[in-house]
Amino acid sequence: MNKAIEIHDIVKNYQVGSVIVRALRSITINIERNEYVAIMGPSGSGKSTLMNLIGCLDTPSSGSYLLNGTDVSKMEDDFLAEIRNKEIGFVFQTFNLLPRYSALENVTLPLIYAGVSKGDREKVAIETLEQVGLGDRMTHKPNELSGGQRQRVAIARALVNKPSIILADEPTGNLDSKTAIDIMGLLDDIHKKGNTVIVVTHEEDIAKHAARIIRLFDGEVSHDYPNEKYVKA
Repeated sequence: MNKAIEIHDIVKNYQVGSVIVRALRSITINIERNEYVAIMGPSGSGKSTLMNLIGCLDTPSSGSYLLNGTDVSKMEDDFLAEIRNKEIGFVFQTFNLLPRYSALENVTLPLIYAGVSKGDREKVAIETLEQVGLGDRMTHKPNELSGGQRQRVAIARALVNKPSIILADEPTGNLDSKTAIDIMGLLDDIHKKGNTVIVVTHEEDIAKHAARIIRLFDGEVSHDYPNEKYVKA
């Protein structure tokens, strides 16, 4: 089995007062292991809702979702949290770092939740920060780091549990163009090392890093095609 993600006929509705909002309408998507995919769409297209479902932050109103062969579409919150921590590393536009914690302490957090011993988690966190080029910034707090460095800490935190999938939501949205190129280069490297990488973005320049582009419109897949400009190193 080579599929990391199998989404079949997913529908997601929200109740807003007396109105039912149809955020996703019968979406079917398969993503292979070690695939590099960009999900694009205008505001209101459903891409954030789809990201939340892929990331096991929410469950669908109907349809099925298999994550590495496990049906997560009807799981209770506790089981979803366990799957999330094990299988998925999140990278957010706003970094989501704890301001009073050092880079090293921020990266060790997922290992604490996973029950890793103190000695082991510090060793793994140091190795992961070195992997993203921040070996000399481990004791710095977020306000002592540049935007690009903060995003590298966030990527290290996403990688530290060795998840199979990296899910990046507008990962360069708060960065200047030069720093954005550096961060996308880091995600490219992570993909080459074997991770499935899914980037949710509205920027064409960011999407071009992916091998495949899925475009959403009004809660449906409008286009799903290989990116002709993608070059696998």
